[in-house]
Amino acid sequence: MAEKKSSKKTPSRDSGVLVIGLGRFGSAIASTLVRLDRDVLVVERDPEVVAQWSGRIAVVEGDGSNPVALEQAGVHDYPTAVVAVGSHLEASVLITANLVDLEVPQIWAKAVSHEHARILERIGAQHVVRPESEAGERVAHLVSGRLLDYIKVEDDFTIVKMHPPRELEGFTLAQAGVRTRYGVTVIGVKSPDLDFRYAEPGTRISPDDTLIVAGHPDLLERFSRRP
Repeated sequence: MAEKKSSKKTPSRDSGVLVIGLGRFGSAIASTLVRLDRDVLVVERDPEVVAQWSGRIAVVEGDGSNPVALEQAGVHDYPTAVVAVGSHLEASVLITANLVDLEVPQIWAKAVSHEHARILERIGAQHVVRPESEAGERVAHLVSGRLLDYIKVEDDFTIVKMHPPRELEGFTLAQAGVRTRYGVTVIGVKSPDLDFRYAEPGTRISPDDTLIVAGHPDLLERFSRRP
């Protein structure tokens, strides 16, 4: 493995994150972690990419598919690792398997397909993300109706940001019976020029309000399409 290109702080066992790969996904994660003042080290095999990021984040040149390179990078100092290599299936699987063998407590891995995700889960990745698929699903929901934001928490639980249906305007949540009639829960309301507030039965809905609503995605879609 090549000499490390920038220094890194001694990581906290509670917060250190090792990121393997500095593509768009990996660089976004690493840069955000730096802004959050988290201890982060990136392992990247391309020397040109290492040179490009050196000085901005802690990065070493090395091949994550080689367990020796990971050990030399200090993988055991990091309780969390992110496999940001997704487009090269073999490398992604090898890196993830190495991290499992090295007993990294928490492994996040990027997948580019359902089959890829299944393989990563089977070999031991605790968290598998499919950013392109998840982004596409989110955008589809946003362009199809009046939803302003869409966050899928679980298969049967989603949180959305939306404008209120006209039939709710002027009524309190208790009067409108949102949960009883529509099967969803309004958890917060943001009115223009006012701070966000948690929803209560007496919260009155105005036309310019923005609602934060939670529930089953199918029920949320129906609710968002109410007149």
